[in-house]
Amino acid sequence: MSKIFVLDTEERPLDPIHPAHARQLLRNKKAAVFRQFPFTIILKESRPESAVSSLRLKIDPGAKFTGIALVNDSTGEVINAFELKHRGFAIRDALTCRRQLRRSRRARKTRYRKPRFLNRTRPDSWLAPSLQSRIDNIKTWVEKLRKFAPIEAIASELVRFDMQLMANPDIQGKEYQQGTLAGYETREYLLEKWGRRCAYCGVKDVPFQVEHIHPRAKGGSNSITNLTLSCEKCNTKKGTKDIKEFLKKDTSRLEKILKQAKRPLADVAAVNTTRFALLKTLKATGLPVETGSGGLTKFNRSQQKLEKTHWIDAACVGESTPILNIKGVKPLLITASGHGTRQSCRTDKYGFPSRHCSRTKFHFGFQTGDIVKAVVKTGKKVGEYVGRIATRATGSFNISTTNGLLQGISHRYCKAIHKKDGYGYSN
Repeated sequence: MSKIFVLDTEERPLDPIHPAHARQLLRNKKAAVFRQFPFTIILKESRPESAVSSLRLKIDPGAKFTGIALVNDSTGEVINAFELKHRGFAIRDALTCRRQLRRSRRARKTRYRKPRFLNRTRPDSWLAPSLQSRIDNIKTWVEKLRKFAPIEAIASELVRFDMQLMANPDIQGKEYQQGTLAGYETREYLLEKWGRRCAYCGVKDVPFQVEHIHPRAKGGSNSITNLTLSCEKCNTKKGTKDIKEFLKKDTSRLEKILKQAKRPLADVAAVNTTRFALLKTLKATGLPVETGSGGLTKFNRSQQKLEKTHWIDAACVGESTPILNIKGVKPLLITASGHGTRQSCRTDKYGFPSRHCSRTKFHFGFQTGDIVKAVVKTGKKVGEYVGRIATRATGSFNISTTNGLLQGISHRYCKAIHKKDGYGYSN
């Protein structure tokens, strides 16, 4: 079961405790709520110093989701788990939109000017904002969790796939992936690339076989661009036929497979581009950092017969993975939402101003994005509501709850339970 973070009177992290123990401390007023997400309590009275168990923070970075798990190496217990949803692709789309709007304005108001490419420089370690945001998100949560839990080591997945093994399947000698892990890298890559379904019939949730698009018997290679996933039935039926002959009656599927075979994985490219920058960021914490590959993660998960989720993948990262105890663990789902925008106005699809944006961020002590509890005792909307608010200068707020949007709630009924920090939370 996911445990509760505990701080002593000087805000130093102690061993996480069972939720029932935390409720008892709060009920007896021996502790108070320090933070709502992740839920953390702080003791009101000092206790004799005792040994604190060291935990390992394990990270499975991804392009869209990053899994995070806190593991006790000595017992194998997963103390807590998180799944962090990034907004890198949203940032990319926003920058593309901004670039198009600016270009159209320039074209409307100025004569054509030849592009100049040497008028700005970037540092060697520069990353695109959509990629940098992923590193910043992970860095933020590493720093937060270090304040709430006694973390003494970090384990992170450095590479999703071993490109050397995939480029040369006949690799020999004492190379990195020689032995029991050989084949896991290629299979994991293909599962991601082909959406975990048979390329020929589209079936899911069956055992898959690695299949050559252009058969080896007719000169096909072992290159990753010539491999796909196939169910046993389709693989047997295709045999050594050329794919054009096999799918001559289904030209649309043939075209789709040939196009997908040449297409690189955008998600993999994003992860591989940021891997060393993330490693540098993690090492800057001063904690020992262990790294592993995606193939090793899948091997560890398969050996323990665990289901595939982002947080379980994180718990299985690295060679230090013990026999895991994940009973009752429920991850906290975190969504990177950003801190708003600096736009003075919103624009329509043609780039013309459509509505004004208030420059005042705070109204009556609240700002858009705060999580509040509203207790309404009169009127048509009597009840208790918890959710994220959108503020107005009039003091009439909107609250987004799990049951939908509630409009027109006065600020007098609202009490902040978690101030805006750029992230959204759900269980």
